[in-house]
Amino acid sequence: MTTTAHPVDEVPPARHLAAFGLQHVLAMYAGAVAVPLIVGGAMKLPPADLAYLITADLLVCGIATLIQCIGFWRFGVRLPIMQGCTFAAVSPMVLIGTTGGGLPAIYGSVIVAGLAIVLLAPVFGRLLRFFPPLVTGTVILIIGLSLLPVAGNWAAGGVGSADFGEPKNLALAAFVLAVVLGVQRFAPAFLSRIAVLIGIAVGLGVAVPFGFTDFGGVGDADWLGISTPFHFGAPTFEFSAIVSMLVVALVTMTETTGDLIAVGEMTGRKVEPRSLSDGLRADGLSTVLGGVFNTFPYTAYAQNVGLVGMTRVRSRWVVATAGGILVLLGLLPKLGAVVAAIPAPVLGGAGLVMFGTVAASGLRTLAGVDFKGNNNLTVVAVSVAMGMLPVGVPTIYEKFPDWFQTVMNSGISAGCLTAIVLNLLFNHLPAKAGSEASEADSGAAEPDGLAGGGVEEGVEKSREEAV
Repeated sequence: MTTTAHPVDEVPPARHLAAFGLQHVLAMYAGAVAVPLIVGGAMKLPPADLAYLITADLLVCGIATLIQCIGFWRFGVRLPIMQGCTFAAVSPMVLIGTTGGGLPAIYGSVIVAGLAIVLLAPVFGRLLRFFPPLVTGTVILIIGLSLLPVAGNWAAGGVGSADFGEPKNLALAAFVLAVVLGVQRFAPAFLSRIAVLIGIAVGLGVAVPFGFTDFGGVGDADWLGISTPFHFGAPTFEFSAIVSMLVVALVTMTETTGDLIAVGEMTGRKVEPRSLSDGLRADGLSTVLGGVFNTFPYTAYAQNVGLVGMTRVRSRWVVATAGGILVLLGLLPKLGAVVAAIPAPVLGGAGLVMFGTVAASGLRTLAGVDFKGNNNLTVVAVSVAMGMLPVGVPTIYEKFPDWFQTVMNSGISAGCLTAIVLNLLFNHLPAKAGSEASEADSGAAEPDGLAGGGVEEGVEKSREEAV
């Protein structure tokens, strides 16, 4: 029997789709609901409005994921990509919402930003030649490293929890990690691919009798919740709010580009300029929908990039199923309350494996790059350093203007921009006359932007290994 469909386009059996899809939902759920909780909490919204923001967010998360995975016309990259609210927009939205503009001003700026992303998508698509393996490997590595503190905070109990760092939290996270690794190593092939789901289920089973969580909130949640357009009033369009959100749009486009390229590497379907533009255009459309349906800007979720690499399940229909589950959670708040009851340490144990997998995938891509007789090692070193600065020292840029903080406080965008600039500097601009580097890199100034990026055979080999 010969299979003509690419693994990305294959449709697994229904029972596999459900299990793999639920695994993706659990991997991103905490991050998905964090943005509305932070913004709504900062604006001191009543509990009913907070609950509304969360259900609206889950609904649009699901719709955005379906657009990205399945696609229509020129919208959607058609890869296994989960969509969720971007954290890059949190600070600007809190500022807009608490200085008099309120939610209508936030949604007006979000709609404008989404339209701008749709218009700018073809421009970003043509920039793909500036993402050779040297840059993409570095960006994927930075994505993984920047996510590890998230898993660490979950493992310790969740930021702001009264028992943060208690040994019992770390013990539960370590137990879940051990379960995930044990299933991956010893279980049959199908079970090993849902190791994260099994680890979370087993961890939850242990957490309930030990008092880590309770399901009291499930009884209080409604069975049905419908998000209506402009629930909090018609959007208003304030110039300062729009400018700050346009900066966020550029940051999220940069981050999404890195995520799409990473998934393309992992699945063996290389992202081309056209498909990159389609993926970014889907981001823009989802962001517009966010502004209309009372939620926020959307981007590709790096958490799920790690899950794709770890499970080696490359079907986009798996993630489309996850999108369908999110739509259900958005329409049925009681189901969402069940998922929300999973304690943070359980997610932390699974997150350590997933996010570490992203970083390891970046290293695998970099393994195909030529580091002899050139400055590629410097490009990687400085880019990783710039990407890790805001992760290790979150307040390092707090004295800088808001637009600068929006760009540089994201380790992913800071590292990505640094890698692009340094690759251009060392591998595309003419070197100093008579320097050893110029002779070594004399063939590295090719117009396709792949110079200095590595040996193509090595890259293809790493892609085959990823498959």
